[in-house]
Amino acid sequence: MSHRSERRGIHVDQSELLCTKGCGFYGNAAWQGLCSKCWREEYQQTRHKQIQEDHALAERLQKEEEAAYANNHQGAAQPQPAIAPFSKFEERKTKEKSRKVNTMTKFFTPSAKTPPKKESVPGEALTTPSPSVSRKPLETDRTTREFIDFLKTLKPGREIFKQCRAFTESMAYKRDLGADELSECVQDFYQNLSDRLHTHFKGSSERVESVMDEVERYMMTRLYEEVFCPETTDDEKKDLAIQKRIRALHWVTIEMLCVPVDEEIPEVSDNVVKAITDVIEMDSKRVPRDKLTCITRCSKHIFNAINTTKKEAASADDFLPTLIYIVLKANPPRLQSNIQYITRFCNPSRLMSGEDGYYFTNLCCAVAFIEKLDGQSLNLSVEEFDLYMSGQASPQRPQAVPSPACSAAFSQMNESLDLLTGLGVRQERVMEGARRLESDLIDWRDGVEHKVQDVLERFPLEMHPPASPTASSAIDADNVENDHLPSPLQPQLFAG
Repeated sequence: MSHRSERRGIHVDQSELLCTKGCGFYGNAAWQGLCSKCWREEYQQTRHKQIQEDHALAERLQKEEEAAYANNHQGAAQPQPAIAPFSKFEERKTKEKSRKVNTMTKFFTPSAKTPPKKESVPGEALTTPSPSVSRKPLETDRTTREFIDFLKTLKPGREIFKQCRAFTESMAYKRDLGADELSECVQDFYQNLSDRLHTHFKGSSERVESVMDEVERYMMTRLYEEVFCPETTDDEKKDLAIQKRIRALHWVTIEMLCVPVDEEIPEVSDNVVKAITDVIEMDSKRVPRDKLTCITRCSKHIFNAINTTKKEAASADDFLPTLIYIVLKANPPRLQSNIQYITRFCNPSRLMSGEDGYYFTNLCCAVAFIEKLDGQSLNLSVEEFDLYMSGQASPQRPQAVPSPACSAAFSQMNESLDLLTGLGVRQERVMEGARRLESDLIDWRDGVEHKVQDVLERFPLEMHPPASPTASSAIDADNVENDHLPSPLQPQLFAG
């Protein structure tokens, strides 16, 4: 294997993070390098153009069908009945697509055709959630109560809650729409509500942002199950692909990425662990803003690790390689689904500017870099990269120069190992003595048993039956004086 003395770090110019249209906001790879504002404009123009082309094509096909029918049936007074429904279908389709643009206007404009409803008690809309809300999980109920408490402090709070609830309930009938269409509906709602809030608060951006944050939390908590990784997308397939890719790159080292982080320093190691934990925790959150908060916390831990290692302020060229290293070590679950979810349903102002937008854009760049990672990016030859990817070889990790603290720790560890070795020798001696004692006891027991058996064989025990009364009388028969002996004493009872 060849070793290179010169290393080339990962460099991304800050201008590459911005929108390609030059509006000054952060771009996104999912939006072809555009910011959310420019992407929505491009998307709407493309959809409008596609609608016009579909309508023109439908009209042309209808005219061709009518002409062919007229040529084949000269005496017919009416065109073929099947053509009219086709024309009406295309007309209804065009009207439905164009009606999506004005969806939010209808939400905020009372309709004269709306049937009269029961008069509600003042404050009822802000105190009693709808039955559909009560059937949601516990987290959804808690979020609804918090949203209601927040809106009670606002004058238009009741109207905001009614529109948010109506919109989330209407989304239940749009599950068959694609992810882009769902995103467009939500973003249209955000934009129209933000415009109305700006008019109400007379340009107070901070108050508008606080209200929009709570609106996003309430809506996306209720819509999470329907819009996160929907079946109409290939998000799950992308998740599996990026996870497999990261597992295959497990051999990538800090030195290959030129990461300015020394994990031997305890404080740096703690920050690295916290950064990994934060980026993994992103998947457990339901609100796009909360997921962005996890990314921001992860990035700040990365900056702390770099600052501690370098003892100076970290630069953007230091941050991106370290973020790539953290993503490779963490291998976050459902990474692509979370990125797409944030891109589609987050408040666009957070992605276009601010630290949240900056860190999220860098995360997208890190994922794109991992997907396209090759030997040249790591200063490796094609042969080396292929060997490492196939698992046939592993890179040699350089030997680090131990610090004085590490040397003292190694010395103490060696002393402890020597002590353990001595204790092991002593234990072996004790065990050997115990084994000899056990063997001696067994031999002594066998010897005693052998001697007892030998004595029993030499001197067998003879058992004689007891003497009978007749024999006892015969023994005393020779004693002549027995006849003159007094009779035996008999026990007597004395009355006391």
